[in-house]
Amino acid sequence: MTKKTNTKQWIALAAMSLGVFMGLLDVTVVNVALPTMVKDFHTTFTNLQWVLNAYTLVYAVTLLIMSKLGDMYGRKKIFLGSLVLFVLASAVNGMASSLLILDIGRGVQAIGGAGMMSLSMALVASNFDGRDRGLALGILGSVIGVSSASGPLIGGYLVEHFSWPAIFYVNVPVGIIAVILTVIYVNETPSYGKNQKIDLWGMLLSAAGLFAIIYGLIVKESNPHLSWINIDVSGYLIGGVLILVGFVIAEMHVTDPMVNIKMFKKPHFIGTIIVAFALGAGIYSYNTFLTALMQNYIGYSAIQTGIRQLTISSWSLILGPIVGILSARYSKKWMISISLFLGGIGFLMMAHVISPTVSFAELWPGMVLMGITNGMVNPLLNTTGMEGVIPSEMGMASGLLNVFRQLGTTVGVVGLGLIQDTQYETYLNGHLGSINMPAAALTGLKKALIEAGPFSGHGIAFSTRVQQSDFAQEFQRVVVNAYDKGMSAVALTAALVVIIGGIGATLLLKNHVESTEIPIKED
Repeated sequence: MTKKTNTKQWIALAAMSLGVFMGLLDVTVVNVALPTMVKDFHTTFTNLQWVLNAYTLVYAVTLLIMSKLGDMYGRKKIFLGSLVLFVLASAVNGMASSLLILDIGRGVQAIGGAGMMSLSMALVASNFDGRDRGLALGILGSVIGVSSASGPLIGGYLVEHFSWPAIFYVNVPVGIIAVILTVIYVNETPSYGKNQKIDLWGMLLSAAGLFAIIYGLIVKESNPHLSWINIDVSGYLIGGVLILVGFVIAEMHVTDPMVNIKMFKKPHFIGTIIVAFALGAGIYSYNTFLTALMQNYIGYSAIQTGIRQLTISSWSLILGPIVGILSARYSKKWMISISLFLGGIGFLMMAHVISPTVSFAELWPGMVLMGITNGMVNPLLNTTGMEGVIPSEMGMASGLLNVFRQLGTTVGVVGLGLIQDTQYETYLNGHLGSINMPAAALTGLKKALIEAGPFSGHGIAFSTRVQQSDFAQEFQRVVVNAYDKGMSAVALTAALVVIIGGIGATLLLKNHVESTEIPIKED
């Protein structure tokens, strides 16, 4: 029999949701603060990249480690420690007087974010049972979806009204509330590995492998003209893959492994990983390009962009609880598959309408389908990923889903960016030469456009100096068309990614997986 869910459990869910919201919001919220940071730190956008990259890199690298520690020593303890670490690092970041302090603070903050994110699903699953577990995981999924898409809106408001430190300081009062609620209301899980040895080699190898791969992708993203075979890129990528191969071999021969490799022999679990990767590589990575389109080319401010992107993020709030209830009655496999196919249609619609005169009125139908996909799949992925997993491995299962979702986002941003760059440069090379303009001006502007990339091309084309030239209109038309070619290719590729994810879900996910009872330890 399942126990009736009480008020204490729903308050516990609120505590965990606050932690997840802060942790994921800080992946994207910094983007809109970069222009203000450039002025305050008297530096360049290039130097500020590590404010973003430090969080992304450390977050992805520590997800599995924090998951394993939670499984071994109690998920509430590690979640709570991660929450406190995140709040303290946020305060330090807000007071940072130099970029070095801010970069280090962002790395420490990411460790806390990884702990909160990796253990939240397993904690929710262990604090609820029966149908209420599906509803609770659905609500948590809606929080994940909203937090990932809310960065431009929340960050834009805070920066505009309070300057950039506010994006970090706001975590302090919210975090303190989450700490208090967690201490009082969240039930601890058993310490499944209290008699086991810590798999230090597994932790080191997994961290080193993920670090090398993600750092290699970051290098490629920052230097799109570097060849894939350049040692600065391929060295990290190949090295990372080899280290992870060594990690898998080592885990097969360890008595108490960090990751139970047998999990990857289950087609159902492989299906959830494919869906998580597709969600990151398709939906989340595309948000970066959509934000640039709306701000840099259409001309919306950060807040105006964030408000319009509620067309995507609001569906997570609406659908999360509903999906949690429906998942107990209908096939999660087909709900996930159909949702991903809808997302593919949405991307195809956006690819079709992108033009020099595109507006939000033309984009919103595709954005709605994109939002429905995110709002449906995220909660379902949480529930589906926990099915058939034994209680002692639920934290690791949650960590793996989050690693592949984050890895998908990183791969997507790099991959879609390279596709956009290629289409953009191809169009420029084929059309700039037809403009009646001085050869020296053509050479200089073409070099500037390619070095700046598609995101910044609009600023060059519509600069005061170009506006005063005789060839301004024709030059601007070529630049905008080049950007549109790249954006259309990005949308088409994102469509392909989520459709492949839908096919993977159709082929690998099971209609029903026997659930595993999870003991709840009362405080």
